[in-house]
Amino acid sequence: MRIVFMGTPDFALPSLQRLIDDGHTIAAVYCQPDKPQGRHFALTPPPVKTLALSHAIPVCQPVTLKDPAAQQELAAFAPELIVVAAYGKILPPAVLALPPRGCINVHGSILPRYRGAAPIQWAVINREAESGVTIMRMAEGLDTGDMLLVKKTPIGPDETAGELFDRIAQLGAEALSEAISRFDTLCAVPQDNALACWARPLTKADGEIDWAEDRDAVYARIRGVTPWPGAFTFFAGKRLKIHRAAPGAQAAGAGQLPGVLCALEDGDPVVACAAGTIRLLEVQPEGGRRMTGAEFVRGQRMVPDGSVRLGKTTD
Repeated sequence: MRIVFMGTPDFALPSLQRLIDDGHTIAAVYCQPDKPQGRHFALTPPPVKTLALSHAIPVCQPVTLKDPAAQQELAAFAPELIVVAAYGKILPPAVLALPPRGCINVHGSILPRYRGAAPIQWAVINREAESGVTIMRMAEGLDTGDMLLVKKTPIGPDETAGELFDRIAQLGAEALSEAISRFDTLCAVPQDNALACWARPLTKADGEIDWAEDRDAVYARIRGVTPWPGAFTFFAGKRLKIHRAAPGAQAAGAGQLPGVLCALEDGDPVVACAAGTIRLLEVQPEGGRRMTGAEFVRGQRMVPDGSVRLGKTTD
């Protein structure tokens, strides 16, 4: 099939590679413009652009697809089908109507739940038992189109959003390949809008830990914001990043305030939640290096005597 592929970040790479491996003609790849990155703000191409160029596939990076000139350029590629995977832009009606076989999207959730930009992260944060991928026909609404194929996968009890992200990206490629191979026989199923929920984009503020939540909620938050925006709390008025954590082996003592250092496990700090405890395995103090929880405890000479408390209330 003659396809125009639209995608930008790492999530889209397995899907593009699978289309290439399956022998489809990729007429062009569309992705967002190069962006400055790093300390020196070097202009950096998105991952999908790099993969496309390595296969000598034409790459287009329009600022908007609402521009008639951009739409004419797209039409010149004469795609039978447009495939979208984390492109990052909404397709206008003129683009949706362009290919004779329509536009399909690789979405990282079990629709209609978790429509929007961060479905994988919110599934982890909200302690869902499973996640997955949906291949859907694109409509004018955001992630509202009819579903063609759904594949599910359990979320591991210690799995981070980053780890799940990588698995679902691969699952999406498999689902996309199957959906296109069965394209003429698949039945499009309308979504039940009553079951829909919104997965808004994460912000840096979403990484802050609220120790007044119970242990399972705190642990899910830490996993759901790893690797981005990253979990953090405060110690002695400064930000403390939490790179790795685990549920504590013991409950906090009676009357223990949330956020209090209540124990040590193999030298690692154990912090009280509203119910249960969290063990900090790897942290990074503001302006400092990444280190084990035990190294942090030794460096700060912390003792679990009830005087050490993490969070914004720390003096």
